[in-house]
Formats: sequence, C-alpha cells, structure tokens
Amino acid sequence: MRIGELARRTGVTTRALRYYEEQNLLTAERSGSGQRHYAETAVERIHLIRQLYAAGLSSKAIAELTPCVIEGRATPELLQRLAAERNQLDRRIADLTHTRDRLDSVIDGASSNLHTGAPCPRDANAETRTDSYRLAGTQPRPEAAAG
Repeated sequence: MRIGELARRTGVTTRALRYYEEQNLLTAERSGSGQRHYAETAVERIHLIRQLYAAGLSSKAIAELTPCVIEGRATPELLQRLAAERNQLDRRIADLTHTRDRLDSVIDGASSNLHTGAPCPRDANAETRTDSYRLAGTQPRPEAAAG
C-alpha cells in the first residue's frame, strides 16, 4: 500500500510515517519512481509504535525493542531493557495516580465550598511548591506534597 493509504488506515500523518522510517522504526519498498510501498503488516507495526510512544518510550528505545516485540527475538540484555522500561512506566503510573488523587481532593474541597458558599482556603506554600515542581519539570512525590 502507498503512504497515503497507510496514513489513513492508521490515523497518522504521512510526515509521521516518514519520520518513523528515518528512525528505523518502519521500512518501505520503493518503486522505480521512488514511491513508498508498505506491506500489510505495517498497519499493526504503526499501532505498536504509537502505543510505545504513548507509553513514553523514545524512538531509540522503540527501535531497540521492536525486534523482540514483533519478531520474538530476545537477548538477556534486551529483556533487562524491557524490564527497565516497564519499571519506568510503573513509576510514571504511580506519579500520575498520585496527581489524580490530589486533583480529586481539590475537586472534593471545591465542591464542598461551592455548596456552603465558603471561599476555598489558600495555601501559599502549596503554590510555591507547585511552581518549583513545574520549573523543575517534575511532579510532587507523596512525601513532598505532605510537607
């Protein structure tokens, strides 16, 4: 199939498909006139690539991991890398869960104040902590948020 059809079937742009090729995540045969032609298996590969990107993996990590995932080839080093990527995802999930729980708490407090007409209490330290985390590009940890 040609690049436009692959883009339509996978919901990605042709630019993204070309980028995947540049990153050695995807291959295409070239016609005599230079047009890209993809195998039917490219659709599933694109879905996998997008899932791995959504999970936060870099294109380099994806390129290293896809032979194992797609073709079933694994080495002890690759299995260690997969486990490390999984552990990193677990940490990110824990951070996101904590952030969601804090947001739920804020929503609950704001909803209660909405019903009583009381103003929301301001915590000057919370704003300072939030700004410092934002500037550092990190999320507050449970133990940091409590202090």
